[in-house]
Amino acid sequence: MTIAFKEWAVVVDALGRGEQIVILRKGGIAEGRGGFQVEHERFWFFPTLFHQQRESVLPTAQSRYDAIAPHFPSADTVRLEYFAEVTEARQVDSLAAAERLRGQHIWRDEVIAQRFDWGRDKAIHALTVRVRRLPQPVSLPMLPEYGGCKSWVTLAQELDTNAATPVLGQSAFESKLAAVREALGTELAR
Repeated sequence: MTIAFKEWAVVVDALGRGEQIVILRKGGIAEGRGGFQVEHERFWFFPTLFHQQRESVLPTAQSRYDAIAPHFPSADTVRLEYFAEVTEARQVDSLAAAERLRGQHIWRDEVIAQRFDWGRDKAIHALTVRVRRLPQPVSLPMLPEYGGCKSWVTLAQELDTNAATPVLGQSAFESKLAAVREALGTELAR
């Protein structure tokens, strides 16, 4: 697998601990007029500090950020530890629907509202993901082509996903998935 999905390190941490299974995404500037698209159903999480703002997450996540920040790799290294598979995805077309996901992610309400309103389309994407963890993180050099405000990157080398194990058991995952479905009012599209 060479596909990676860029996400804030503190969000990757929450996903990797099973605290949340939902990703809310508007898309990066480099994604052009079409905005964010679910281009890949399987990917590595590429944790980034780019645009990361401690104040954009809930107070409990801010505390977690403070605990993990001293252990972030240097700027010339990317550490990959988590692999994900998209189980469901949909475009959320109302802020009210996005707000019903409160408690299922670590973003502050005002950040969700800002992202919802940014750009032409007044919507965000909600992806539910089944996250798996490698037994040991893999460190790779940070290459120039990985930079920029974009969601997807292609890694320079293939990494094996076979040793990755789910961060949540099946029952816990299904419970969280049911909560996302209930909040959004319908089943998400695959």
